[in-house]
Amino acid sequence: MTAASPLILAAPHPAALTAARRAAERGGNAVDAALAAAAALTVVYPHQCSLGGDLIALVHAPGGSVRAVISVGAAAEAVDVDALRAADERMPAQGPQTVTVPGVVAGWAALAEAHGTPGALAAALRDAGELAEQGATVSAGLARAIRERAPQIAADPGLTALLTGPGGAPLDEGDPLPQPQLADVLRTLADDPSSFYRGAVAEALANGLRRAGSSLTASDLAAHQAENVEPLTLDVAGTRWWTAPPPSQGASLLALLETAASVVKLPEPERTDALASRCQDASAARDLLLGDPLGPSPIDLDGLLHPAPLAGARPPEPPFRPAGDTVAITAVDASGLAVSLIQSVYQTFGSGICDPETGIVLHNRGSAFSLLPGHPALIGPGLRPPHTLCPVLGRSAELLLAAGCQGGRAQPQILAQTVPDLMDPAADPAAVLDRPRWVIGARDIGHETQTLLAEPGSVPAGAFPSAVPVVVAPGRTDPAGHTQAVRLSAGGRLDGASDPRADGGTTLEGSSL
Repeated sequence: MTAASPLILAAPHPAALTAARRAAERGGNAVDAALAAAAALTVVYPHQCSLGGDLIALVHAPGGSVRAVISVGAAAEAVDVDALRAADERMPAQGPQTVTVPGVVAGWAALAEAHGTPGALAAALRDAGELAEQGATVSAGLARAIRERAPQIAADPGLTALLTGPGGAPLDEGDPLPQPQLADVLRTLADDPSSFYRGAVAEALANGLRRAGSSLTASDLAAHQAENVEPLTLDVAGTRWWTAPPPSQGASLLALLETAASVVKLPEPERTDALASRCQDASAARDLLLGDPLGPSPIDLDGLLHPAPLAGARPPEPPFRPAGDTVAITAVDASGLAVSLIQSVYQTFGSGICDPETGIVLHNRGSAFSLLPGHPALIGPGLRPPHTLCPVLGRSAELLLAAGCQGGRAQPQILAQTVPDLMDPAADPAAVLDRPRWVIGARDIGHETQTLLAEPGSVPAGAFPSAVPVVVAPGRTDPAGHTQAVRLSAGGRLDGASDPRADGGTTLEGSSL
């Protein structure tokens, strides 16, 4: 069987591409292929995404409408904020108190119901269960994460069982990665995805969370629902951009895309200097203003979309310990159905907890909450943390683009350096993603103070954001992000690229174009 509509998909791992091909061969559309890839990634990339993480996606329907699916889990109803404050002025970076309700599975189900082919998600979950049962192999990226997080892995029985071999040695690239408990969960979800929140899987997961020391309960899991909401939009330079609203940091990306369009005709190094300076403004605004719009205080959306200039002032220190590890999947088919789907466990291996009974790695998205009274991101019962996941769609008269990236808090910076050029129909997507990039951050990119981390050749001589030191990396670096991008031209041409910093690629299915 061939795909009902030719499609192209970009993802960061070969197993995701294989899963997408199977979905397309069954007649699936772009969303079906993306969901198949997403399910496979929870098996082969446990350091970056899991059934125990969150999901944010944007979908462009064939008729041109765009919706955001936000499946971001909340803190426990029984969360003890006073106890957290007594322990530290900041949220813990990892551990059981950082686990919020995982939203990935509900997000998959919402996408499948609204845009998928009947039965496609169930088939994808069975394929993922087979992959987990037979044992995927350890990729280069996972092997790096195992080496870098060895103490964290050794401290958790579930991660130790998952990521060490029979002799107790850490798994290395090419080693088998069998996950029989996760395989059972995926097969259960294929029959009934809601069982993750109200059923056998929910019961097992709630028991595991309790044993790990989390205050999340079965009632917290049962209360979760994915949102289908209006995205944020920006019209600039002949392109309409869509991003996800709060608690996503999508508004920060729109602020940077507006700046990128305004400085495009400036000579270097002024152009890079202006964009880099604006990145600091947008990051500072996000750290001060982003939170849960369902919380007790309104979110200053205008302040996020039009961040106040720092004007050389020192950026505020984030009220939480930032970090990020994420996978982006993008797909578009010839009908004009396009999706940018991002799922994540936040830090590498999330909370540092893998539930032994289910094989699910649990995220630490709660570490992004604030403990400062009055802050928009203040943790509270049933509230959601501010979110780094930042999918983007762009459309002009000539082109439809779906893009997303790994990169934690720097995702808007990374996308602002790539997606405007990807909107040029003559641009080669692979060449755009291969270009050297820079990011500005502090602890989230491995520095104690605000620093511009530059890949060689990314910062022209003389480009120097005020008061920010520049550190040149020896080569490509993961903090500069793993971007996935696919496009559909007005003439029906499909193309795209996967970031060379990742382990993946693209697949073009059912196309004679």
